Amino acid sequence: EITARIVDFPDDRGEGLLLDKIVDAAKQKGTGRWTVELSAELAAPCPTMAAAVDARILSSMRPRRLEAAKVFQAPPLTSDQAIEDLIDNVRDALLSSKICSYAQGFALLAAASREHKYNLDLAEIARIWQGGCIIRARFLKWISEAFGDNGELDNLLLAERFAELIRRCEKAWRKVVALAAHAGIPAPAMAGSLAYFDSYRSERLPAYLVQAQRDFFGAHTYQRLDREGTFHTQWPEVIED
Repeated sequence: EITARIVDFPDDRGEGLLLDKIVDAAKQKGTGRWTVELSAELAAPCPTMAAAVDARILSSMRPRRLEAAKVFQAPPLTSDQAIEDLIDNVRDALLSSKICSYAQGFALLAAASREHKYNLDLAEIARIWQGGCIIRARFLKWISEAFGDNGELDNLLLAERFAELIRRCEKAWRKVVALAAHAGIPAPAMAGSLAYFDSYRSERLPAYLVQAQRDFFGAHTYQRLDREGTFHTQWPEVIED
C-alpha cells in the first residue's frame, strides 16, 4: 500500500523522483534479527526473514559494495517477456513469496507456543493483525479462516486455499527468481521463500549426504530408511595427495 505511493513520488528538494535520491543502506531496529535468532533456537526455519535481515546488513556495507562494483560487472538485463506478462509474473511471485513468509512466521509462533505453553490462538492473532498499523494484508482473513477451520494445521501451505494459490503461481514464481539470478539482481527473500517451499514439499532432501558427512568426520551417527535404529559406519580413510 505504501510502496505504491512511494515509487513515483517526486523529489521535494530537487528534480526527478525522491526514491532515486535515497541512499541504498537500510537500517534495522533488531526485531528481524531477534526473529531469526528465535527461529534457530526453536528449530522453526524462517529463511525468508533471515534473507531479509541479511539483505539489510549487506546494504549497510555500501562503501565495500562500491569497491566491489568496480571489480565485478553486472550481467546484462534482458528478457523476452512482454512487459505485461512480466508484471503478472512478478505479482504472482510476490504473492507466493508472501504466503511462504507468513507460513514461516505462523509456524514460528506455533513452535514458541508449544515450547513455552503460550496456548496461542493463531486464528485470533491473524484477525487482530488485520487492524494493525504494519501488517494489514487482506489474506490475513484467509489465514484466520484456515486456522479457525483447523486448529491443528501444521503449516499454512497445507491449507487448501493457500495450496491452490501456490499451485497457480508456482510457474511464474520460478521464472521471476530465475530471471533475477540471470540478471544479477538480488532477490534473496523471494528466493528464500522458494527454497523453503521446495524443501518443505520434497519427499527426499540431500540431507542424507550431510548425515553421512557428519558420521564420517565426527561419528555423529545416522538413521536408515530400510531398518530401525541408529548407525555408525567405519568409513575408509581419507587419502591425501
